Amino acid sequence: MALRLDDKKAVVEEVAAIAAQAHSAVAAEYRGITDSELTVLRRTARETGVYLRVVKNTLAKRAIAGTDFECMQDSLVGPLILAFSMEDPGCAGRLISDFAKENDKLITKVVSIGGQAYDGSELKKLASLPTYDQSISMLMSVMKAPVEKFVRTLVEPNAKMVRTIAAIKDQKEAA
Repeated sequence: MALRLDDKKAVVEEVAAIAAQAHSAVAAEYRGITDSELTVLRRTARETGVYLRVVKNTLAKRAIAGTDFECMQDSLVGPLILAFSMEDPGCAGRLISDFAKENDKLITKVVSIGGQAYDGSELKKLASLPTYDQSISMLMSVMKAPVEKFVRTLVEPNAKMVRTIAAIKDQKEAA
């Protein structure tokens, strides 16, 4: 069923609002995927904070115009599903990558992050980006390491003295 002009404007406004807030985007060709498989993909997307939408390419091009994802416009060809990461930059990449492992009919066409468009083969790099919690834990471990090394350095002379005295004690008990 064809969309009326008002419906098309609503779709463009909705996708444009999401694109303005998203961290990254993935466009993948879904040709040959069944409705039940797409339903599973949509359910997983909702659970992981990914906005997933099948949009006509002309409407998608209008929606992403003026956003960081404008660089994707030339690559929007064929039946595509758009995935926008709303929570962290890698969640759309992880979603599409995980689903593509189970279903080889989902083919990534273009990946966009930070105003740059990349080929679909770069999906693994996007999917491997750490989540917010992982990033914080990595930062904390880096911040904590110098303090731990300093404390170990301060404690080492005393620990060495205790080990030496214990060795002398063991040596005298053995004699």
